[in-house]
Amino acid sequence: MRWTPWLRRWSEEWISTAQPDTLDPAVLRDRWLGFAPATEEEVAAAEARLGVRLPPSYREFLLTTNGWRNAGAFVRRMRDTHTLGRLRDLEPHWQVWEDLAADDSDSDSDGSLFTRSLLLSLEADAGILFLDPADVDQAGEWAAYSLFSWRAAPPVRFGSFRELMEALYAEFHRIHRPAGPTRDFWDAQVEQARLDALAGSVDDAAEVLERAADFGRDRATVLHAQILLFLGREHEANQLIGQLLHLPSQPDDFLTDPLFTEEFVPYLFHDHARTNQPHRLSTLGTAMIGERPEIMRMVAEHRPRFQTPVPHMTYGNPEFDEQIRRARAAHAGETDTLWAAIRLAMPLWRPRTADHIAPVALLADPVLKATITPERGRELLSTPRGAA
Repeated sequence: MRWTPWLRRWSEEWISTAQPDTLDPAVLRDRWLGFAPATEEEVAAAEARLGVRLPPSYREFLLTTNGWRNAGAFVRRMRDTHTLGRLRDLEPHWQVWEDLAADDSDSDSDGSLFTRSLLLSLEADAGILFLDPADVDQAGEWAAYSLFSWRAAPPVRFGSFRELMEALYAEFHRIHRPAGPTRDFWDAQVEQARLDALAGSVDDAAEVLERAADFGRDRATVLHAQILLFLGREHEANQLIGQLLHLPSQPDDFLTDPLFTEEFVPYLFHDHARTNQPHRLSTLGTAMIGERPEIMRMVAEHRPRFQTPVPHMTYGNPEFDEQIRRARAAHAGETDTLWAAIRLAMPLWRPRTADHIAPVALLADPVLKATITPERGRELLSTPRGAA
């Protein structure tokens, strides 16, 4: 990937989402978040001053733009060849950052991660970006890190400066959601991943959906959560469902869509009854914290369905639902036999909506859920379904 076309697109997208009066006049004039390119002499002088040769992707970046504005959503300005330096020399509170990274045990003759690294960020929101000259791959790229105090998490490692910038670009998209070719590309990728998932290509689909969600494509999150539930990765799936419930603006009609009301809602209420405790809130319990009237209305509307001895729910379209009910009545407690009946019923299953790719409602029934191990969940997902 060449830097200039990508950074030009990033600049245009940023300008399209920003209030004009908040932008540097030079950015508006040049349609460019960067600056003039550094010269070879300026880069060489910085390397001589620091006693290192800079890694390839960062060196190419500086030769494209000597600094950068608005990297992601929380870094207002990055350093240039004249302000680049050691973290310990430029950041007076570097030891505080080292203390925040409680798992930093990588100390050697070069010092700790925080004494040897180069500080990339100039102005940031309680965070720093930096490069580690002691962590070098075969291509000569240095590991890059981001660390923000308000995230209450260890530094995030990236394989190179380029990977760090790609993550910051995705973060910008996730938060600001600009229109344009990047958004359109990921929307097309999500649709193809949906088709691939229904055709049984579970791992390829999951990889694409996870990346698309990084770019703020909420539809990818809806689809990915269904895959994770059947792979036994409930904690991750619940985090994704929680993200959907906490979005400032949910996907269109998400709370009234049959995928939510007939698949996710039964699962959420089952999970709530099973896990909601004073020391551990369920996904639904967490969603009810705070002033979210739409969530409270949703819970009040659906709670009566799950307060009866037999919850009012269906397992899917009528043909599939009938087969599952018969199997459950005949084989409850016979785990292997019931699983075999579920497999036999799967050719009858059809999606309730365009974004429905797996029978999540099965996981809302403790009797049925007990039959679906992660291995069996993968088998189900790997089978073409829904007339794919």
